[in-house]
Amino acid sequence: MPAAPVHSRPASRFDALYPYLLLMLCNLFWSGNWVLGRAAHGVVPPVALTFGRWAISAICLAPLALPRLRNKGTVLRRHWRLIAALGFFGVAFFQIAVYTGLRYTTAINAVIMNAAAPLYIIAISWLLDGETVTPRQLVGMLLSFCGIIVIISHGTFAQLLHLRFNIGDLIILLTMPAWGLYCVLLSRTPKSLDTLGLLFAVNVAGLVMTTPALAVEAIFIRVPQATPLAAAAVLYTGVFASFLAYICWNRGVELVGANRAGFTSHLLPVFATVLAVFTLGEALHVYHVVGIAVVLFGVWLATSARRKPIVAPMD
Repeated sequence: MPAAPVHSRPASRFDALYPYLLLMLCNLFWSGNWVLGRAAHGVVPPVALTFGRWAISAICLAPLALPRLRNKGTVLRRHWRLIAALGFFGVAFFQIAVYTGLRYTTAINAVIMNAAAPLYIIAISWLLDGETVTPRQLVGMLLSFCGIIVIISHGTFAQLLHLRFNIGDLIILLTMPAWGLYCVLLSRTPKSLDTLGLLFAVNVAGLVMTTPALAVEAIFIRVPQATPLAAAAVLYTGVFASFLAYICWNRGVELVGANRAGFTSHLLPVFATVLAVFTLGEALHVYHVVGIAVVLFGVWLATSARRKPIVAPMD
């Protein structure tokens, strides 16, 4: 007698939307990082905010990651240079530079600069791994670069001619290759380290590298002020923008795949712009709208081409 067929439960609408809700929540958390980085620049200096953020994240990650790293000492020692590079480019240098740039520019400008990060990933992967850059990707990169020029020149040809760019915009823009390098290096991590274990190891490596800079900043520049805003910035960036955001991102990518998840990162500048307007009172100008439209269209044009995806969050 043949066995009765097994009827699988049809996926509900919530099941279909759940991964995208996670990815949207992740991008909302990351957008808050940029807005708070700008809001708190007067009370928490860049290195202190970076160190505090990843220290809180490491504390949250430890109970989940340490059991996964048991008996992984050999793997960690064999790949310590790669982990150190990831800690430097993705945790220490990148975050310190971003928070430094936010001292001199608006959160809206900064997050639009960040929207071009996928293009740097394509460029770095071409330089390091010889990945082919298609004409479509090249056009996309050129378009997004034009969008960035619109933003940093405030849409005026006169400012472009005199090179009177905001120093914060340039810091953010010049920091993006570090993030691109971090993302490309992620593809070389050993498969024997799971996501949480690797994130914790990179987190700790970044903290070690940040510690000397923290001492220099505290001695020669300034220390954080003990204010509610300073505490909120450190706690939010550590718990929400680091720990919870990465969990949401990783689970979302697992459920829908890298390509579909990658396109949700275009929500980050939208969320951050809305938050900056309503919480910081920043002005939204026509050149912002034009610039972000050109940047995102260029990113879509370049990243929608068929290519081996490199999965890495953009916070």
